[in-house]
Amino acid sequence: MNYPNFTHLCMKYIHYVTVGFPLLAIVLVACTRTNTCHEEMIAILASAKEEGKNPKNQYVPEVKMKYMDSLLSLPHSTPSEIAYCKYLKANILLELGREEEAIELFEYLVNNTNTYQAEKIWKDLALTYLRVGERSNCISNHAAESCLLPIKGLGVHRDGSGSRKAIAIYEKVLTRDPRDLESRWLLNIAYMTLGEYPDKVPAQFLLPDMQGDTTNKVNSFIDIAADLKLDLKNMAGASIADDFDNDGYMDIVTCGWSLEDEINFFRNKTDGTFEDRSAMSGLKGISGGLNMVQTDYNNDGYKDIFVLRGAWKGEYGEDPNSLLRNNGDGTFTDVTTQSGLLSFHPTQTATWNDFNNDGWVDVFIGNEASLKGIQQPHPCELYINNQDGTFTEVAAKTNSNFEGFVKSVTSGDYDNDGWKDIFISTMNRGRHLFRNKGMQNGQLVFEDVSRYAGIDTTPEKRTFPSWFWDFDNDGWLDIFVCDYTFDNSLAYYAASEKLHVPAGSPDKMFLYHNNHDGTFTNVAKECGLDKMVFAMGSNFGDIDNDGYLDMYLGTGNPNYQSLVPNKMFRNVAGKKFVDVTASARVGHLQKGHGVSFADMDNDGDQDIYIDMGGAFPGDAYQNSFFMNPGQGDNHWISIQLEGTKANRLAIGSRIKITCTENGRQRTIYRDVNSGGSFGSSPLRREIGLGRATQIDALEIRWHGSNTTEVFRNIKADQFIKITEGTKTIVPVKLQKINWVLPEKLCGPLAVNN
Repeated sequence: MNYPNFTHLCMKYIHYVTVGFPLLAIVLVACTRTNTCHEEMIAILASAKEEGKNPKNQYVPEVKMKYMDSLLSLPHSTPSEIAYCKYLKANILLELGREEEAIELFEYLVNNTNTYQAEKIWKDLALTYLRVGERSNCISNHAAESCLLPIKGLGVHRDGSGSRKAIAIYEKVLTRDPRDLESRWLLNIAYMTLGEYPDKVPAQFLLPDMQGDTTNKVNSFIDIAADLKLDLKNMAGASIADDFDNDGYMDIVTCGWSLEDEINFFRNKTDGTFEDRSAMSGLKGISGGLNMVQTDYNNDGYKDIFVLRGAWKGEYGEDPNSLLRNNGDGTFTDVTTQSGLLSFHPTQTATWNDFNNDGWVDVFIGNEASLKGIQQPHPCELYINNQDGTFTEVAAKTNSNFEGFVKSVTSGDYDNDGWKDIFISTMNRGRHLFRNKGMQNGQLVFEDVSRYAGIDTTPEKRTFPSWFWDFDNDGWLDIFVCDYTFDNSLAYYAASEKLHVPAGSPDKMFLYHNNHDGTFTNVAKECGLDKMVFAMGSNFGDIDNDGYLDMYLGTGNPNYQSLVPNKMFRNVAGKKFVDVTASARVGHLQKGHGVSFADMDNDGDQDIYIDMGGAFPGDAYQNSFFMNPGQGDNHWISIQLEGTKANRLAIGSRIKITCTENGRQRTIYRDVNSGGSFGSSPLRREIGLGRATQIDALEIRWHGSNTTEVFRNIKADQFIKITEGTKTIVPVKLQKINWVLPEKLCGPLAVNN
């Protein structure tokens, strides 16, 4: 095995299996039977879960609670030591979702201590009251409009006691310090939860335009997750929308990042409902996953799942990823060890593509080297497909073993030379573009061309999600990456933007436009992407079928004060992006993670599924399924590609559509991929055609086989399948799904904003 730190891999493997589960030591030497590998992974994950239960691990509050109670029970502690431990315990209770107990401690502290932290304790108490309001209204009595900014209708709290108490404290805090923008934002949110914004907000504390900009309107999406029993409540995690049983209908896979969280598989029954097949899918015990992406590693035509684990957790994040083979019968089997993909690095990001053009998909994984110094080396990994169900790790040999706190990797052919390149986004080493130079002397070679390409590698500028896309349809891939540089809470920045106050964060988003010569120009400001979003989960799609790619960004961080909305930006003819969050009714205040754009009901427009929830049990929240009600009379085409010489799912293949719209010819370009770097959309290409009623020419550049096929005069508004080399377009008959929903939604579905 060619591995960057083989000794470390062996030691972690032995530790997890023999220390955690000695009876499974017999499978250490070799894993030849698939079912044995599956059981072995379950054992490894169970052992990793137990090892992570350490009070030094900030993401296991139940263990921290026991440790804090042990400290409080020590004799001879000073009053200040006791007060500090009680303060920490109150915050741990908040992480656990035990807000009422946290309130008791915070109230005790504000009434019985006189410390320099008194102001902070008051703010923590106010936040806890806000959390009480969220739990009793938005979680326990969840409605479709819960936590959507602007908060109105069913989103207004029926029990306003939590918000009332928070308001009283925030007004007291702001009277002392009017410059406290975090408290000002949260105060205005609290008034909005009561339906009293802006009228009853004290004038000196009012933030303008909290309703959001509705200058640019789209029809409101409707959150129907609860009605379809897709409102799984978990912490931060992943989502995939795709067809896993090859019946043509979109299924959903989702999970939370904790090793306590199981992977959930929802099968689309095609009758307006979903069936929870998690228990029957063989996934029990294959827990955790901050991100997932679909692939077909063995070219059998069934979509497999790659689960990514360990991000953010530092030394406690050396969890293995999982490759879950789709058995084609509704079940999955973990084949990680058997395939040679077993490694122990903290990560949440990977990109599957055919990097060596042999017709089989490979995988590049971005790992997290510590922000505070490297305990163990965690370089990026590149696994080349051996075409026999196994992989070989070649990152060092190919010059792609980049090391940094990587938060996103994505792949695409930015220079149109037929070889897939890699873009890397980090929290400590800027952004990097690696050009694929192809095979040289029998070896794949990458070159870091960031500086020449005009990509900013400044370490101080932290960024998170990224992707390749052709946002202006000029036939050249551009790059989007979102800034994640902040020193204050996200509420502070949200308030500063409303007040037009400089907040010390000059870059919000980066939109690198491809100059067609190997270089890029950041045009984010010129295109209207100078808004603060701090995205984590994110993806792109075409919400209005105009042929230009839009995006939905899930915002947040582990901080509970980060009650800021997710954002939707509509692409206007490839010239600029406009914020349509308010009119689309998708500005969720809960933390957004895995995002999937997909035409779930086969009506021609893309809906959005998003995994919600934060990093702690107390910050778990219901997932959302935003149904697109339709955005006008634009046309569309849905294309399923199947490779023969190219990889079976045609990942990396490029589609060029030429059509006539309003008497003028235009082109639309799409690559076959799962979209953004945090959440996965279907590999079926769902493409808007604007006003064009037919496709004049459909050109497919099959990646890996270096062949191009052209089809002409294709009717719009249909599902088609094309198999490489057959020269034939096959219509796919799929029925439009009418979701089984309560009558209460019938009215809003017809409303045009």
